[in-house]
Amino acid sequence: MTFEPARLPLMANVIRALSMDAVEAANSGHPGMPMGMADVATVLFTGHLKFDPKAPKWADRDRFVLSAGHGSMLIYSLLYLTGYAAPTIGDIRNFRQLTSPCAGHPENFLLEGVECTTGPLGQGIAMAVGMAMAERHLNAVFGDDLVDHRTWVIAGDGCLMEGINHEAIGLAGHLGLGRLNVLWDDNRITIDGATDLSTSEDIKARYEATGWHVTTCDGHDFADIERALEEAKADPRPSLVACRTLIGKGAPNKQGTSATHGSPLGAAEVAAARKELGWEAEPFVIPSDILADWHRAGEPGRAAHGAWAGRLEASPHKDEFRRRMAGDLPEGFSLASHIAGLIGAPQKIATRKASEIALAAINPALPETIGGSADLTGSNNTLAGGIGTFSNENYAGRYVYYGIREFGMAAAMNGMALHGGVIPYGGTFLVFTDYARGAIRLSALQRTRVIYVMTHDSIGLGEDGPTHQPIEHLASLRAMPNLLVMRPADAVETAECWEIALNQKERPSVLALTRQNLPQLRLKAGENHSAKGGYRLKAAQAPRKVVILATGSEVALAADCAAALEEQGVGADVVSMVCSELFDEQPEAYRADILPADALIVSIEAASTFGWQRYTGTGGLNIGLDRFGASAPASDLFARFGFTADSIVPQILNKLNA
Repeated sequence: MTFEPARLPLMANVIRALSMDAVEAANSGHPGMPMGMADVATVLFTGHLKFDPKAPKWADRDRFVLSAGHGSMLIYSLLYLTGYAAPTIGDIRNFRQLTSPCAGHPENFLLEGVECTTGPLGQGIAMAVGMAMAERHLNAVFGDDLVDHRTWVIAGDGCLMEGINHEAIGLAGHLGLGRLNVLWDDNRITIDGATDLSTSEDIKARYEATGWHVTTCDGHDFADIERALEEAKADPRPSLVACRTLIGKGAPNKQGTSATHGSPLGAAEVAAARKELGWEAEPFVIPSDILADWHRAGEPGRAAHGAWAGRLEASPHKDEFRRRMAGDLPEGFSLASHIAGLIGAPQKIATRKASEIALAAINPALPETIGGSADLTGSNNTLAGGIGTFSNENYAGRYVYYGIREFGMAAAMNGMALHGGVIPYGGTFLVFTDYARGAIRLSALQRTRVIYVMTHDSIGLGEDGPTHQPIEHLASLRAMPNLLVMRPADAVETAECWEIALNQKERPSVLALTRQNLPQLRLKAGENHSAKGGYRLKAAQAPRKVVILATGSEVALAADCAAALEEQGVGADVVSMVCSELFDEQPEAYRADILPADALIVSIEAASTFGWQRYTGTGGLNIGLDRFGASAPASDLFARFGFTADSIVPQILNKLNA
């Protein structure tokens, strides 16, 4: 839509006014970025971004990511001004308050117009890469009629400094994601002061070196901004637009300085800014003619949405497209037949191999899965089911070679899941969740269905030694809210865990899988026992005195310990604690039955004992590894660190007799 040039500064100034007034009212926030990028955002939203405020979840809308999430008042202002149902002006007036959806940083679960939760700098760009990947994949599957949109990002200097930026832009350039455009708020200011305090790199050259198109513009010249955005859209490569801006523009005494970055301007400077901008309206009052202009900005998107809806209705693929975008699995999807096959022919295999076998059944049945690995495909066993490579020559492919980019992979998967229409999974070693942890946390916070296939889950990986052997990782991941951490004990439990993870529409999952082979303990068909988190794998034969909890590779060891105790007349249950988060969600009566108060509760896990006391109690026994491992064959390590029945059974008997 074309607006008279004289209207654009007025439309931009309302963003500045709302931003400085909301931050001032909250006495907290970041006014500088939205004031500096108001002109760029105005050109983007009035002439380039495809959106429909009345249908925030329209599948073919452009995705807008505010990677510089600290400048959240920019997106809150834009959503309100363009006519989204939320936020309201009251919400903006209550910016950063408990009752308002206008949080300090944008949260995707609070406002429909917010595509992703940003604030941890750099992750917004990386998630946008995933969104652009999902768009290209779905376009290859369903065609231009149903999927044909762009991903736009506003990012700051901090986003471009963070290490994840290097991973993300390298992946985007390699994949040729030409529908991705990053608008860099090149204000050369960080919290500490001018950027030359901490960096002297040539950012534009860095982007060019990774295969991006790069252009620049005066971020306060509307015609030049328009020219740059058109240039970005026309280039087949992903684009970086360096928008040279003045942070806090309009605040006459503080603009261009770090004083506007993360603090309110102060009453005197707000008054001076009003005078500088010629803004006479009272705080949170928007002149009706300017608000009407902003409402008009959404009209092209509404028209495009209507035309798209007609094409969807006429498409023979409409039902499948709607199913995928809704995140629903195909009706009747189940791994029951696969599990029946496992029970019919028991195998002693590593759970990473069991995962590969499960994927061989899953991927042909679920065309929405997109797998990958951070350069460990042959170790993670994540390529299965005949899926082809996702590349700039084949966006219909469903397997991504992420390279050594664990953080970038995890963030891209978040972006894919948030885009919708795909279910991403990706693999690396469990110890390298340290590299990906920031993105895993955002998976949980944003309620995304992302599946992390984390293999080599203990000292059982052997000779690679303590740098690669996870110790504290399971405990630390279990401490993260809204994350399922599942450590299956055999092939059957692995399949059950995959079925659980695929059905989690609003939370991510970590599958912690072994390198070493494990015996198959589950030999009878039945319900998905792993869905209860913990279940009684073996009931005591003699009068029960002990309940042994274990996970993963240690469940077979627990069974050996129980057998030795039974030989001495000590009844012992064996409980496979596949997922403590799911166990904690079970009714109290079930949990009390599994963990009876009159029994000694023993936990066995080749990892930190931290956290197990809440199940064993202070009177229980915790067998684990509260030190780093060593380099040796797995069998030698388990013996060295006491993970044998000969070592554990005497400890249990001593505890019983104490």
